Amino acid sequence: MEVRFTIRGEPKGKGRPRFCRNTGHAITPKDTVNYETLVRTEYSAAYPEFKFPDGTMLDMRIMAYYSIPKSASKKKKASMLANEIRPTKKPDMDNVVKIIADSLNQVAYRDDTQIVDCQCRKFYSETPRVEVIIRSIEPK
Repeated sequence: MEVRFTIRGEPKGKGRPRFCRNTGHAITPKDTVNYETLVRTEYSAAYPEFKFPDGTMLDMRIMAYYSIPKSASKKKKASMLANEIRPTKKPDMDNVVKIIADSLNQVAYRDDTQIVDCQCRKFYSETPRVEVIIRSIEPK
């Protein structure tokens, strides 16, 4: 089985938790909470009733498309759209993977420990978004 869905907007990374000195509790940044909700919403809209079975090995592919800086010249913009120049800016790809994988816990699969293979690629585009593909891997 394979699922594909898109999260519109600029790619976001998982934010570091902040700790409250008084209580010692970790507080997740609002940006992270909002983006995780958006990821869950987009998945649920595309696959309202589907969740990979527990124990299924999963392969996740993430294509993060960043917006082109307004300051880019026409020549540089063309190179960015042709994938000759790719983003070397934040968020880091590991944080993009983390926010997507964590968001889909209990929604697309029981736990992100089921993901045994993962790839994240960064590109520029005039329509910033994150495209996600999740496939089940059949044991050999």
